[in-house]
Amino acid sequence: MKVELIRIGNSRGVRIPKPMIEQCGFGDTVELRVENDRLVICAQKKPREGWREAFQSAGPSEHDELLLDVKNTFDDEDWRW
Repeated sequence: MKVELIRIGNSRGVRIPKPMIEQCGFGDTVELRVENDRLVICAQKKPREGWREAFQSAGPSEHDELLLDVKNTFDDEDWRW
């Protein structure tokens, strides 16, 4: 779809048709960036969106304490408080 750039002061803007706004899930603000000489407009993500699912997909943390027993020569010889 071709659209015209609209003058807005010293800048230019693009009108996005309502069906595209709804299809992309845009709210009142969007994320804007340039990738490979292209302008990318994305729906704004909420802070920490998807973190819960990422932590759950990592599996249970019942054996994480095993990581605390890792020692090396730096810990034994070089480290000073």
